[in-house]
Amino acid sequence: MSYRVCVVCMGNICRSPMAEVVLRKALADRGLADRVVVESAGTGGWHEGDPMDERALHILSDHGYDGSTHRARKFTKDWYDRYGLVLAMDLDNLANLRRMAPTGVEVRLFRSFDPAAPPGAEVPDPYYGGREGFEEVLALVESAAEGLAEHIADEID
Repeated sequence: MSYRVCVVCMGNICRSPMAEVVLRKALADRGLADRVVVESAGTGGWHEGDPMDERALHILSDHGYDGSTHRARKFTKDWYDRYGLVLAMDLDNLANLRRMAPTGVEVRLFRSFDPAAPPGAEVPDPYYGGREGFEEVLALVESAAEGLAEHIADEID
C-alpha cells in the first residue's frame, strides 16, 4: 500500500503541478518513489484537462524536471479518503480545503515543511507575472519539498 499526497492550488496549472514534480524527484532521490504517490489538483475546475502552464513547464525543464504529462484536475470532497496528506499552496486554498474536509483529516500548507519558512508562509501565485515569479515558486517548492520528503520518510518507516 502506498502513502498518498495531494498538492493543491487554485487551477492546477502552475504551483501545485510544479510542487508535484519536484516532490516526486525528492522522494525518488530517497528511494521512496515506489512507496509514495504524489498528485496535484486545483480547488477550481476551469483548467480541467489542460496541460501545465507553459511558463511553469519551461522553468521546470530548465532545471532538469519533466512536467510534460501533467493534466489539470479539480479536487473534490470525495478525494479526502484517497490521501494521507493534503497540502495547500496558499491560505485561501487551505481555507477552502479545510471547509470541505471531513473531521480528522490533516490539511496543511506546503511550505509548513520548509524549516526556513515562517508560520503561514505561502507559495505565491505566479500566473499574472513573468518568469521571475515562476523561478521564485520553484525555489520555494524545492526548499519545502526536501523537508516534506523527510517528513514522509519518517511517516512511512
